Amino acid sequence: MGILLTFYGEKRIVRRPKTQSLDLKGQILANIASARKRARTAEKSRQRNVAMRSKLRTFIKSVVKAIDAGNKEEAQQLYTASVPVIDSSARKGIIHTNKAARHKQRLNSRIRAM
Repeated sequence: MGILLTFYGEKRIVRRPKTQSLDLKGQILANIASARKRARTAEKSRQRNVAMRSKLRTFIKSVVKAIDAGNKEEAQQLYTASVPVIDSSARKGIIHTNKAARHKQRLNSRIRAM
């Protein structure tokens, strides 16, 4: 089975190497072993980053919900619990350090305004 490629209007069927590895979606990965390993490492890192970003959003959302409900004590407790999560996300490069500072400042100012 070959792959149909077009070069300047001319169609050619090119055979795919039998050693070609495919990922879970069926997309072609690299032939070189180090590149295959790098792709696996990148996928693990991506999944870790997605989970960390989701955790960050959940913590921020919980503080915002407590603020919207008007519960200042609960909002303060949730804010103190979310600050280490925000800081660790910035330290790990999930978000920029300025964005982390902005999140903390805006949440804190909303709590103080209650």
